[in-house]
Amino acid sequence: MRDAREQTIHFVSLGCAKNRVDTEVMLGVSDAEGYRVVTSPEEAEIIVVNTCGFIGPAKKESIDTILEMAQLKDQGRCERLVVAGCLSQRYPEELAEQLPEVDHFLGSSDMLELGAVLRREAGRMLVGNPAKWTLRASDPRRLSMSGPSAYVKIAEGCNRSCSFCAIPGIRGKQRSRAIADVVEEAQRLAEQGVVELNLVSQDTIAYGRDLDDRPKLAELVEALGDVPGIRWIRLHYLYPESLDDRLVALMAEHEKILPYVDMPLQHASDAMLRRMRRGHGGARLRKLVDALRERIPHLVFRTTFLVGHPGETEADFEELVDFVRWAEFDHLGVFTYSPEEGTRAYEMGDEVPAAVARKRQRQLMSIQRKISREKLRARIGTEIEVLVTGPSEESEYLLEGRYFGQAPEVDGKVILQNGVARPGEIRRALVTNAADYDLLADLLTPEGEWDAPPGSRRPRKRKVRLRTLA
Repeated sequence: MRDAREQTIHFVSLGCAKNRVDTEVMLGVSDAEGYRVVTSPEEAEIIVVNTCGFIGPAKKESIDTILEMAQLKDQGRCERLVVAGCLSQRYPEELAEQLPEVDHFLGSSDMLELGAVLRREAGRMLVGNPAKWTLRASDPRRLSMSGPSAYVKIAEGCNRSCSFCAIPGIRGKQRSRAIADVVEEAQRLAEQGVVELNLVSQDTIAYGRDLDDRPKLAELVEALGDVPGIRWIRLHYLYPESLDDRLVALMAEHEKILPYVDMPLQHASDAMLRRMRRGHGGARLRKLVDALRERIPHLVFRTTFLVGHPGETEADFEELVDFVRWAEFDHLGVFTYSPEEGTRAYEMGDEVPAAVARKRQRQLMSIQRKISREKLRARIGTEIEVLVTGPSEESEYLLEGRYFGQAPEVDGKVILQNGVARPGEIRRALVTNAADYDLLADLLTPEGEWDAPPGSRRPRKRKVRLRTLA
């Protein structure tokens, strides 16, 4: 713990949920060093930007954010600017030369080195080997996500060779955590009031394959299900391959393992899946979607697709459109291809114009918006369990939460227009309305009655603005 005057620090976390976990580790490091975290960068004496370097738009956002924060060295209280994460891991020399405003660079596995930076015991360049660190339960961590949910990173790195992806070069080979270590972290999170775990990694389905005892993902999930206080467990980033029967059974039957599959499929055309080096064809994906829906009651399916990859023809895209209409996914994201040096796709010809890729992205999202709206409207009049997360952004007089099919920050929310509940409670609710991505619901009592404060009468329905995203 620092003996000197308490200093202020501000964090900016960009990119994916895995990056968020890394930022939370650095938050824990700053706590251990006695720094006070402030929400406004203008008040901070030290600013840390955890960057994303995955695709072009993410890199631009990272650079723009660094330059914005650098202005506060002249106009604010900022004394030192620290840049961490994937962008500095990928381009350490270039950034060091082009950004003299930055005082320290940390890579994608150098989160704990922030301690030396804060103690003024570190040099400028601290970007190390990306494979040298894997999160441990003993590492400091402070949660940054509001509400009773947390991400749990179960592995780092990736052994896949997808043509478009630069992650293996940035994060290194797969490094899984031991089951006991993940369980220990889950126990600590439960003691802090967390009731929902969202398991993440680069390739979650490959968990354990790099460990000597080769534990299965199902073993880890089942062990986490035994942690007291944990109510919901959701799996993210499952690679589309044959899922273990035991894992499927857990999602179908276990009261804590949610029937939620997040599986980035990327495309549906055989030709494109070959060019992307995905290791399977479109027919296999159709069989997989059918099998999961048949075996897991009430399944909610999230996926992502990539359009504009080199060689994608109009026929390939139409095949993807047909697949999306057939599958009727609950949640879908669409990215446009970004040429990334060091990837196989970067050397390919047959480039797709960026304007064409953006048009294809808009078309897919338009189709999905209608699918999502109809799926949510079908829930009107049904009862759901809602994890209450806190006050609503719509009004201080409303609460909001999520049902099991809504992952935090990416899948929409449930706006609760009555009753009283604490964050972390899982309550029954009656769905009364739906928009493209959000639901409106009434909280119910344990007896199934409308939940209202004592002495009140059921009011006329107040108009509530539901989010409709383009």
